[in-house]
Amino acid sequence: MSHILSAVAWPYANGPRHIGHVAGFGVPSDVFSRYMRMAGHDVLMVSGTDEHGTPILVQAEREGVSPQELADRYNRVIVEDLTALGLSYDLFTRTTTGNHYRVAQEMFKAVHANGYMIAQTTRGAISPSTGRTLPDRYIEGTCPICGYDGARGDQCDNCGNQLDAIDLKNPRSRINGEKPEFVETEHFFLDLPAFEESLAQWLGARTGWRPNVLNFSLNLLKDMRPRAMTRDIDWGIPVP
Repeated sequence: MSHILSAVAWPYANGPRHIGHVAGFGVPSDVFSRYMRMAGHDVLMVSGTDEHGTPILVQAEREGVSPQELADRYNRVIVEDLTALGLSYDLFTRTTTGNHYRVAQEMFKAVHANGYMIAQTTRGAISPSTGRTLPDRYIEGTCPICGYDGARGDQCDNCGNQLDAIDLKNPRSRINGEKPEFVETEHFFLDLPAFEESLAQWLGARTGWRPNVLNFSLNLLKDMRPRAMTRDIDWGIPVP
């Protein structure tokens, strides 16, 4: 018997999830977890609602409520829907729980102490009229890779590439449509390139993986960059 962690993607609590979302993150993981349980393995299927970040802030402003009120409402909706579908989560939690705050801060401190959480200066977007910071999804524009005009300041949903707001062509604020200014700001980044060699060795030792899954994972190693772990917003887990 093996112990298997089925770590399912966390849906944002910024609105109800539709059937396409559930087909993407819910059903495949549920089928996998049920099969492994039937095969006699000890399975822990875990997920929850992601209640932080700019997706929550943008929608809360749109609805004229606080981020917590928005998260509370859509957490209930999402939990009710997933329960009604019969998905077999062992734990479905939230990023706003005290336990999540504690564990996230402890992990941050441990990674920082080991030298893999590095401070870097980058350029962040602000509103030229108000001075307000505009991280991630507060900015949209044209993807520099595929040309899609609805790309966001964190990723392009059309081609799937991760982006920075400063990379977008014709960037604009989702609040008032104005062109943002970019100023220097310091953030903590997870030093992903430091793990490239060890991850490549680990992946190379995998057996039983489908070739497309293994090749996809190996291709991710070719363009690993430090990943920002902090944002210029006040709705989130405080940096310890």
